[in-house]
Amino acid sequence: MTTESAAARATVHGYPRQGQQRELKKAIEGYWRGRVTADSLKATAGDLRRTHWRQLADAGVHEVPTGDFSYYDHVLDTTVMVGAIPERHRAAVAADALDRYFAMARGTQEVAPLEMTKWFDTNYHYLVPELGPDTVFAADSTKQVAELKEALALGLSARPVLVGPVTYLLLAKPAPGVAAGFDPLTLLDRLLPVYAEVLADLRAAGAEWVQLDEPALVQDRTPAELGAAERACRALGVLTDRPKLLVAGYFDRLGDALPVLAKAPVEGLAIDFTEAAAANLDALAAVGGLPGKRLVAGVVNGRNIWVNDLEKSLATLGTLLGLADRVDVAASCSLLHVPLDAASEHDIEPQILRWLSFARQKTAEVVTLARGLTHGTEAIAPSLAANRADLASRAASPLTHDAAVRARTSTVTDSDARRSQPYAERTTAQRTRLALPLLPTTTVGSFPQTTELRTARADLKAARIGTAGYEERVRNEIREVVAFQEKTGLDVLVHGEAERNDMVQYFAEQLTGYLATQHGWVQSYGTRYVRPPILAGDISRPEPMTVRWTAYAQSLTSRPVKGMLTGPVTMLAWSFVRDDQPLPDTARQVALALRDEVADLEAAGTPVIQVDEPALRETLPLRAADRAAYLEWATEAFRLTTCGVRPDTQIHTHMCYAEFGDIVEAIDDLDADVISLEAARSHMQVARELAAHGYPRDAGPGVYDIHSPRVPSAAETAELLRTGLGAIPAERLWVNPDCGLKTRGWPETRSALENMVAAARAVRREVSAP
Repeated sequence: MTTESAAARATVHGYPRQGQQRELKKAIEGYWRGRVTADSLKATAGDLRRTHWRQLADAGVHEVPTGDFSYYDHVLDTTVMVGAIPERHRAAVAADALDRYFAMARGTQEVAPLEMTKWFDTNYHYLVPELGPDTVFAADSTKQVAELKEALALGLSARPVLVGPVTYLLLAKPAPGVAAGFDPLTLLDRLLPVYAEVLADLRAAGAEWVQLDEPALVQDRTPAELGAAERACRALGVLTDRPKLLVAGYFDRLGDALPVLAKAPVEGLAIDFTEAAAANLDALAAVGGLPGKRLVAGVVNGRNIWVNDLEKSLATLGTLLGLADRVDVAASCSLLHVPLDAASEHDIEPQILRWLSFARQKTAEVVTLARGLTHGTEAIAPSLAANRADLASRAASPLTHDAAVRARTSTVTDSDARRSQPYAERTTAQRTRLALPLLPTTTVGSFPQTTELRTARADLKAARIGTAGYEERVRNEIREVVAFQEKTGLDVLVHGEAERNDMVQYFAEQLTGYLATQHGWVQSYGTRYVRPPILAGDISRPEPMTVRWTAYAQSLTSRPVKGMLTGPVTMLAWSFVRDDQPLPDTARQVALALRDEVADLEAAGTPVIQVDEPALRETLPLRAADRAAYLEWATEAFRLTTCGVRPDTQIHTHMCYAEFGDIVEAIDDLDADVISLEAARSHMQVARELAAHGYPRDAGPGVYDIHSPRVPSAAETAELLRTGLGAIPAERLWVNPDCGLKTRGWPETRSALENMVAAARAVRREVSAP
């Protein structure tokens, strides 16, 4: 038993921001619409922070995080903290810091927002810093100091959490107009004094510890990048006017970065012992542990929702006791990536609910483990017994084992994942069948989810209307969407997805093996929250899911209508996936269920079928050594879904808001006939990447950024389209938005798509002219 003076402390790296009823989302969106004042928004935010800190403290957390709360994104908060605000945003909203903040996130009609992409291999999106050789940093610790003082005023022990300087620069991109080849990491020596000033401010405000998040160090890093990390830790570590420093790396193994951090003059490390736990344990032992330092051991998975195996975690913690001066217990990363409270889920069967652990339950697990580490297993014997029973219940459940599904999966052959003809032959048949013009126009799938649609869905759930009444409202919406597309002049139409609550949840609710939550909201970006379904058991499709709505839309027009499905990798990535079998096995089950839907769409006469895989890049392992195996099963799952169709059925796929350069070969291996990709914010970068690879199929790099409320003019859209033509020949170039239009309003959607079609027609005339 450890002594009380060395008692293990419980902590977390961050907490969900939204509130139990998504109060933050509602307040921010109300502010954008002019219905909520800035003071009221700030009051709501303050109430949420204090509520969350009290929840953590009441649960037994000894040290609460501060600074992780954000109106939009913590990387954007860091950009403000270091003064790296692009000049266009300073000029556009010079008088109001809050409006300037939101202008960087969302843009205005006058200025474009910052680029947005995925936070490592999660579904959280961050705003990419824009830096150049002329960037001037200036410290602004106002937010970080204020939130620390708020927590201290409540009598809490608090630890500010900052994005570390190396990760911040590695996440950044050269600003528009900066010469190619500029490396933001060259700005490190200019940035470190700003961090030193922020640390001094936090020390003066009462911080004992400050956490510097450096998750970029779990990726493959060059000697120069590891040298930058060593230099940063040394420069900040030798400061005299600073708090103690805790450097955190999570999401994977630290590898070569661990010796650098172990030797650095910082007082503690926070390490993930759930992702690549064995590798981090071995590496920590190899460097001789962390003598004289604090180790915050992330033994509770901060990214998934399954109950922790407490005995296994205690064994890991026991091994770590001899490797550091003190060992504290934490979740592996911020709990931002999981819902708030499983106790709010009243529609899940009680025994199954005991398998689940959301942020509040994970907090309790951390506290229990800290108590067990301090006082021994006898102090937590009832918790251990209940935990064993919950784990056994899940392992024995018929939900997790369907003999028919497993038998079907075992019979899959390589030929099931190959088209019957190569692309060069298929495309001739498809062009004959579809008869599309040069530079064909389409959308990615969804149209605005109006208040009327959401109200209808709520009315159906509350039994205020019946199924027949709800479906008539959906049919009305489909008629309007199809009529608008025909009038606007789009070439390949969609039905608009009026019936869908979410691109993953909609399908999960119709597949066996999935669980749906009512309050399991997780932040995707800004005020966009999703409810990832829970992939708990073996997957099958009892009946068609989309065919009747697609067929109905096709009955309203002579133009081709796309069938719209979410692909198997995205179904996994945007769900909380089961952890009791290998991911490739789960992916194959989902792919076979979707293959049945593709077959039924084709049989109903659907000429174009789009299977979206926006998460293919997102789920790419952080270490290069792990990527080949992942891409092999991921691309096979897509082909297994799509390769049973005739040659003249055109298969589309879609990807958005990720760095595509790392997976261009995998995009090719999907063997889709057409791919649409996000490209507007990155100024057609992906088109150039496809061209450099020699991508041989049709592609539609997006010309309209749907994550911003600004409407690009026809001239602006045409210019972006011409940039795309510089990389992709006209006979293989499609014209489409970056992504679906679900989150946009109808007025801006109408204007943007009308401008897009006008731009396509103008450029079509240019390339067709003799």
